[in-house]
Amino acid sequence: MPNDSAHPRDDLVITSPSNPRLKSLLGLRRRRTREETGRTLVDGYEEIGLALSAGIRPASVYVCEELFSPAGVAGSQHIGHQSELLDRLRDDRVEVVRLSRAAFEKVSYREGPDGLLAVVGAVGHPLADLRVEGPDHLTLLSQGVEKPGNLGAMLRTADAAGVDAVVAADPVTDWGNPNVVRASKGTVFAVPVASAPTAEVVAWLRANDVRLVVTTPETDLLHTDADYTGRVAVAVGSEKHGADTALLEAADARVRIPMAGRANSLNVSVAAAVVLYEAVRQRSR
Repeated sequence: MPNDSAHPRDDLVITSPSNPRLKSLLGLRRRRTREETGRTLVDGYEEIGLALSAGIRPASVYVCEELFSPAGVAGSQHIGHQSELLDRLRDDRVEVVRLSRAAFEKVSYREGPDGLLAVVGAVGHPLADLRVEGPDHLTLLSQGVEKPGNLGAMLRTADAAGVDAVVAADPVTDWGNPNVVRASKGTVFAVPVASAPTAEVVAWLRANDVRLVVTTPETDLLHTDADYTGRVAVAVGSEKHGADTALLEAADARVRIPMAGRANSLNVSVAAAVVLYEAVRQRSR
């Protein structure tokens, strides 16, 4: 039987890995459950901290102080930061649930968990709600990207490059996938994101006067020779097939990244980074 009891701080305590509440957390690893419940998991101190700084209020937080570690910040200082985060959540009346190590390691989806796991609302916005403001709006568009790690890596680049929005056209995975959240280091909460079919995305770009630059090896125009000033969307296609015909036909410019090696393509997240930073270079002049 689950061994649940009240903690002196009034936190709920769960010690049994078979507790039904933990089974519901495990369910959030499935996309269908995330979509049905409108919730997802955020695993890790840094990721939760970034979500909080973006205005996200967790529905609940699960903690195992035994797993608090000094990764990223020296020794006890890091542990102190984790404790301060918990106090901040309690002050905001967020439910804090304390787990035994065995219980926490069952629900955590990362290797070497640091003892903090949060349940937050659905990630992402309807495409129509994404604002295109100012003359220099920059969007990163990914079409059909399959691997959560690639989506997460693109989000980190988008955050670093000052991208205004990231849009997934015909996505294979969802923004709330725990591995997207983990790979993005929480930047999925810092950059506005949306998903929609390709036709809808193209119509949104046209309605907002955003030019579309698509990466493809089937062009003579180098990525450094295209114009990225003004309102622009930089698009990359799927890992296997690249951008599809519909996206290529909608492009205002098709660009390629020169490659001298034997491989005929870069990782999609690397390709996105190369082109985005060319856009940053041009815009900073």
